[in-house]
Amino acid sequence: MKILLLDWSAAQIFAKPLRYRVFVVEQAVPEEMEWDEYDQDAIHALALINDQAVGTARLILNDQKAKIGRMAVLEEQRSQGIGSAMLDALVQEARQQQIKLIELHAQVHAEQFYAKLGFVAAGEVFSEAGMDHIKMQKVL
Repeated sequence: MKILLLDWSAAQIFAKPLRYRVFVVEQAVPEEMEWDEYDQDAIHALALINDQAVGTARLILNDQKAKIGRMAVLEEQRSQGIGSAMLDALVQEARQQQIKLIELHAQVHAEQFYAKLGFVAAGEVFSEAGMDHIKMQKVL
């Protein structure tokens, strides 16, 4: 497995179909909610196995705080460490950028996945894109 960190111009050819498949098709997120202005300025992680894109996530930088989002791994590739590897790469990039705090909105079924990687719940469960989420944070 290889993890690349790319800007949107390089990542979108791989990330868009992957996110469409995971979020719009599999999780029924309305397509208009999937695409936003943050992709342009974000750092995108792309996971490749045998040169095939199997996972993506993004890191949005904002002063000393960052947000990880749009974490997607193809269903048939889950539970193989791909999400952890992408998250590790984005956390490392945040550290290099002098970020002090990373937050994300985890789907509640994934809360333990993020907790194992050092993220802590920070608030109550809320609905986003029709699914229950919880805000999680990691101090760097």
